[in-house]
Parts: sequence; structure tokens; C-alpha cells
Amino acid sequence: MLELIDISFSVKDKNTNEKKTILNNINLKIEKGSFIVITGPNGSGKSSLAKLIMGIEKPTKGKILFNKEDITNYSIEERAKLGIGFSFQQPVRFKGLSVTDLLNISAKKKLTRYEACKILNNVGLNSNNYLDRQLDESLSGGEIKRVEIASLIARETKLSLFDEPEAGIDIWSFNNLIQIFTNLRVNNDSSIIIISYQERILEIADKIIVIDQGEIKEIGTSEEILPKLLGCSCDVCEMRNVYEQ
Repeated sequence: MLELIDISFSVKDKNTNEKKTILNNINLKIEKGSFIVITGPNGSGKSSLAKLIMGIEKPTKGKILFNKEDITNYSIEERAKLGIGFSFQQPVRFKGLSVTDLLNISAKKKLTRYEACKILNNVGLNSNNYLDRQLDESLSGGEIKRVEIASLIARETKLSLFDEPEAGIDIWSFNNLIQIFTNLRVNNDSSIIIISYQERILEIADKIIVIDQGEIKEIGTSEEILPKLLGCSCDVCEMRNVYEQ
């Protein structure tokens, strides 16, 4: 499905103009149907890795393969056409566009009302109340997050990337989000990669990838990795209970 080969990513420090290494020699394989959570301390390179996969950033070195096709130099649009989708920490709001409009654009066709309702039901939204809602400030953080996930479902993405989906939502919306990801894990044959430090998201992962200082430190199942994380005092573990309180 997805393979990263010797991926490195560096940027210039704006103050010193010196090169700063964000990711160093990342090698990783993601199989079809995998539910992967990437975690690590703040500034470890997690979000940068997701942006490299989506094409928002370009690697300094290495190759990115998707279904054995070299997409290293592909644009965001070209990757999207191949079936890669990205969910931002703060979803974009579109004034003048309805939820139905977004789903139609994502599906690249005019969905029937039944088809649109079915997609919204998959993310726990009562379709009768949301189909004609505008994508503006009238939607809460949790609602707009679920609408964005619904748009990825409508696109029938083969690989979906979620960058800290828990950011900016309340405890009730977070509980709904966990249920949505649990359902996607069971009922979806596409691959999902989530950037997160939240314990309840880590618990439902097939595999957890720990990144620190730009390098992969460990890969394993939640049963193997989570106890180690819970027993340490790094940023990940200190912040893991934010949504439990």
C-alpha cells in the first residue's frame, strides 16, 4: 500500500538560516486495511511525516511509494486522485457551501439524498438535520470534524490521514469521534493513519509507531507499546488524559 524509503526532511531555521533536520532516515511500510497511530513528543516530526505523505511538503531525501508507484514528486492533487485523503487539525469552513455540496464535490458526482444520508449516518450525524447546513461557524468543532470525515468516506479514499483529530473538540464530541474510528476500523478496508497522543485512540490501533527526534523509535501493537508509554513521563504521556478529565 504505502512505503517510505530512507525519508529525510530538513528545513532552514528562519533565525539562524541553518539547516534543521525534522525527519531522519524514515523507513516504513503500511499495508492495506491497516489502522495505524503515529505518536511521539511535541516537535518529534509526526505532523511533518503526515504532510510528506500527502504532498504538502516534499522530502529532502528518499522515496514515497503508493501501491508500488513512486509518488515522491506528485502534487497534492495527483495524490488525491490516487485515493489519498488528509484531515487537518482544524478543518476548513466554507461559507456558502452546504454539507450536501461538500459530499457531492468529494464524491465527484451528485449523490442521492439516500446516499448522502447513509454517509452522514456513518459519522453519527442525523442527516435530516445536517444535509442542508452551511459549512460555517454554526457548526461546532465536533460537527465540522465529523463532516470532514464524511467527505473522506464520500471520496472512497484508499488511505486517510488524520492529524490530531482530537484537537479543538469537547469531551462529548471526542467520545463520538472514538466510536467513528472504531467503526471505520471494523467496516472499512482502506488504510487509516492517525497522528495522536490520546490514549483512547492509541488503544484501538492495529499498530503504534513511536517517533522521537525525527526517527522511528519503536513499532508494535497497542498491547506492546501502550504500557511502555503509560509508564513514562514524556510529553505524550503527560498529555494523554486531557480528554479523560
